[in-house]
Amino acid sequence: MNLNYVSTIQWDSSSCQDNLRDVNGITNCCQTLTSLYGIGTAQYLKNTSLFRLQDLQASISCLSDFQQRLINLNLSPNLTSLCFQPQKFVNTTNICANIQTKHDWLVFLGKSTSLDTACRGDLSDLTACDACVHAGFRVQSRLIAFDGNDSHTKGCFYYTILYAAGIVNELGPDSTGVISCIFGLPLTLQTSGVKWNLVFGSVAAGFVVLAVSFLIGFWLTWRFWEKGQEFSAQFSSMDTELVYDRLLNWRPKADSLLFKHQDLERATNRFSAKNLIGKGHFGVVYKGKLPDGKMIAVKKILDSEFQGDSEFCQEVEIITTLNHRNLVPLLGFCVWESQKYLIYDYMPNGNLDDHLFPLGKDRYKVGKRPMTWPMRKNIILDVANALAYLHYGVKPPIYHRDIKPTNILLDSCMRARVADFGLAKQGKEGESHLTTGIAGTHGYLAPEYALYGQLTEKSDVYSFGIVILEIMCGRKAIDLSSSTFLITDWAWPLMKDGKLEQVLDPSLLGCEDIVANRRYPRMIMERFVLVGILCAHLMVAFRPTILDALRMLEGDIEVPSIPDRPLIASNNMLISRIQ
Repeated sequence: MNLNYVSTIQWDSSSCQDNLRDVNGITNCCQTLTSLYGIGTAQYLKNTSLFRLQDLQASISCLSDFQQRLINLNLSPNLTSLCFQPQKFVNTTNICANIQTKHDWLVFLGKSTSLDTACRGDLSDLTACDACVHAGFRVQSRLIAFDGNDSHTKGCFYYTILYAAGIVNELGPDSTGVISCIFGLPLTLQTSGVKWNLVFGSVAAGFVVLAVSFLIGFWLTWRFWEKGQEFSAQFSSMDTELVYDRLLNWRPKADSLLFKHQDLERATNRFSAKNLIGKGHFGVVYKGKLPDGKMIAVKKILDSEFQGDSEFCQEVEIITTLNHRNLVPLLGFCVWESQKYLIYDYMPNGNLDDHLFPLGKDRYKVGKRPMTWPMRKNIILDVANALAYLHYGVKPPIYHRDIKPTNILLDSCMRARVADFGLAKQGKEGESHLTTGIAGTHGYLAPEYALYGQLTEKSDVYSFGIVILEIMCGRKAIDLSSSTFLITDWAWPLMKDGKLEQVLDPSLLGCEDIVANRRYPRMIMERFVLVGILCAHLMVAFRPTILDALRMLEGDIEVPSIPDRPLIASNNMLISRIQ
């Protein structure tokens, strides 16, 4: 990192000179220094395509250089140890969708965003700065959606700042407009008699909010801010490293998630049949209620791939690192007399299968209303976002292997939560995974996985395509009473012939949007069906990634023409395996 700019740009260092006697003074100084250090980090991103440094030693060296330059400006010799922790600038922690490189950013957001247009030119002009600010909010919101963890909101701000300053802006991270607009760094530069001392304070309240958000968006300072009172009581004798360890290393370990078997028995009334809410190939699920009134779902694993308790706990550790609004949160686990249990949040509206196919052919006869188009649309997008997070939001990626309606649960607002990670497997990025144990459910298994054990991210995409078709068509994946018992064999030729009305669930035909007083756009429904068919293509190469599928569903990119359905020699093998 080239830190020469520290002594050449005209930044206001007053907050780090005489205001270090209380918590507020320290916080203000640290905010200024994180913005100042961010300029070098953005330049590093521009030169290397890396958001963070390669190793801890490099981070320590850069902070040491930074501190020396502050000393040369007659500032305190302990500022970097007070405001920064070296390991937080290294590629070892996840603060926003586990993005580490420019390539990761492009994978999530594509080659062009509103940020690339609005933040490209000279941001000294307040109108240009305003446009860049609003573009930053939009891109940050998309990053949070991919990450799924609201606690990473400020971390996603940090990445938005770095990308806008280091990659997008043509004048570079150390230009006056970038320093004042994107980093919100106090300047002492005089322009037309007006002092540039925090540009955001001179325009509008919205800019003030943004400046503060951007400043505290750096991962260290915002935690320091939240715990300010604790620091105030201990400042004179605190051990910085120990305090930061206590504040930052907050992720719970498996032991803290351990439930006692007797507590589960009490919650489920000794696993009463009255509390049985689900049963599958690998376990049964009971509804329970904890002493504090919280409702839980307890899955008793019947047929597990876990070889021992240690492997089971390791898998639990992996699952607990996942945090996305469209995944069912794992609350804990229990191991008792060789029996294993997983404890989840209870989803009051059951699973998707119950709503799509409540009574088989006689569904809706007992007053149950069919699912509306907005419900179906939201559920499809929710599942797509969950899979995008599993495939691209964590490293190594995770393949679910059993996407189907019974594993898609619905919360109180009828939003989808993907559940049942008992079959999930970690994969190597960019590689397929060969497995001898085929797991999943017939009708949803990708052909290459069912026949040859070849597991990739597109195995989940195939299952997702089948689920889209079930949701849109109101027809099960496999219908043995029909000559075309696979849903893809049935829907594919109809869509090629333009017979959308014959494919859609009858309850969707002619439905009206009461709020907008208009019919639901036929083209949107058609697009969803086409994406389902494309995702469920027999050949891996023709399937989109889940990110591309999501962009097609949202209308950001066009859906390719659906090719003729291939007739493969192994189709009989697939049928026999299903039977």
